[in-house]
Amino acid sequence: MKRMRTLTLVLALAFAVPALAQENKKKIYQGFDGGMMVHTGYLSGVLDPLGYEAKGAPLGIGGAIHIHLGDHFRVGGEGYVSSLSQLGNGSYLQYGWGGLLADWYTVLGRFQPYVGLTLGGGAMTTLLMTQTPAAPWQPVDGSYYHKQAFMAITPFLGCDFILTKAIHLTLKVDYLCALSRGKLLPHGPRIYFGFLFYR
Repeated sequence: MKRMRTLTLVLALAFAVPALAQENKKKIYQGFDGGMMVHTGYLSGVLDPLGYEAKGAPLGIGGAIHIHLGDHFRVGGEGYVSSLSQLGNGSYLQYGWGGLLADWYTVLGRFQPYVGLTLGGGAMTTLLMTQTPAAPWQPVDGSYYHKQAFMAITPFLGCDFILTKAIHLTLKVDYLCALSRGKLLPHGPRIYFGFLFYR
């Protein structure tokens, strides 16, 4: 975890120094924004201990907050929960993750495209039932439960549509690389839609 914090700080500075060098004659702090987003996408991958291939469209929700530094640079944090249903009997994979982010953006009319990277971590909880419960509150044979931590590296890109100076719609695509003990957990692109409030 200490190495992760060090790497996050180094990458944030690598993003920040060139941007701030260009803004040295202007006020650096330019405000902040934050909001909520829902997401879906497509995930796939094999759970090695079981040889089970998980795949499908996750559903989730979360949010982000950004501090604006200069005219084109933001730093902040984000966090999400995402669930992937399996087998049609209540089985699932659930990701909870968050981290520190840095991105670069520009404004083109009413559009504000951006690209960035989030570094952080989280946990994946797996519940797989090979049988369907016969009735509520009855035990189910052949069930597997596991929870594991992971390191998260998440590149992303997106675009805001500027409704007003204070309210933006945002559309974002990311690719969560969830690494646990050197192995990549079920992964794939996610697409996010939500509101951001600017101040």
